Amino acid sequence: MRKLFTVLLTIAALLMMSSFAMAAEAAGAPAADSSSLLVYTAIGMGLAALGCGIGMGVGLRGACEGTARNPEAGNKIMTTLILGLAFIESLAIYTLVICLIMLFVK
Repeated sequence: MRKLFTVLLTIAALLMMSSFAMAAEAAGAPAADSSSLLVYTAIGMGLAALGCGIGMGVGLRGACEGTARNPEAGNKIMTTLILGLAFIESLAIYTLVICLIMLFVK
């Protein structure tokens, strides 16, 4: 049930955001000013940091539980944890790069 709810929520979010992503500016419409663009990029980076923080917390909880159950496997768990945390953190860094591009290219 939880997986179905997550899938449906993700699909709903993608459908709601697609109209913003594919919207074209009308002819003669003023471009977004820098203050609104700054707010949008701040919200985007905040959401990315929130998601990455939750993902890192869940991963760390799993690693702590795994080490508590089987202390001999602590080194393998730690290696996998560090690799996973690096991948999760790269998502936040990619979001930061995209936000900076949005701010300074326009």
